[in-house]
Amino acid sequence: MKHIFNKGKDSNKPTLLLLHGTGGNELDLLPIAGRIDDEASVLSVRGNVLENGMPRFFKRLAEGVFDEEDLILRTKELNQFLDEAVEMYDFDRDNIIAIGYSNGANIAASLLFHYQHALKGAILHHPMVPRRGMEIPDLSGKSVFIAAGTNDPICSPAESMELKSILEKTNVEVEMHWEDRGHQLTPGEVEAASKWYSNL
Repeated sequence: MKHIFNKGKDSNKPTLLLLHGTGGNELDLLPIAGRIDDEASVLSVRGNVLENGMPRFFKRLAEGVFDEEDLILRTKELNQFLDEAVEMYDFDRDNIIAIGYSNGANIAASLLFHYQHALKGAILHHPMVPRRGMEIPDLSGKSVFIAAGTNDPICSPAESMELKSILEKTNVEVEMHWEDRGHQLTPGEVEAASKWYSNL
């Protein structure tokens, strides 16, 4: 997968896995990683799917309707890429925290749903529920921060609350942050995510 790896100053810090939104790329979230932890290593990945020329992490059938088969396949592909990246760059496989926005947040949530040991935790900006009706592994010991917009036209507040509830049932510690905004990634939610991360 096309990516950037920046080795951090402190190898004991988590490696931040950056996952962009639709139409973004591996450069998009680098400034946010700097705000969260400027001493951590960063692995920023570009989605392998193109939708009208725009990179994404998996296909969708329509706005808000995921291609579930492709989602499962791409989640597996990303998890395998993380295994390979550990070999390439020599970082701790058990200490990865994802930072995802929109489509990137959805694939990060999907990693949690499908692979018990893929992530230590995640910062999810405007995520949706990746899949329903599946058995999710016990995720005890993991922490997730969800940022959501009260007026988000793509990801409704009810969807955000549903994801929180599903994760809590698998023993994830979830912190929810609301902005009185739409689907955009705001400085306020990055600030709140940074505060959450510093208390991990």
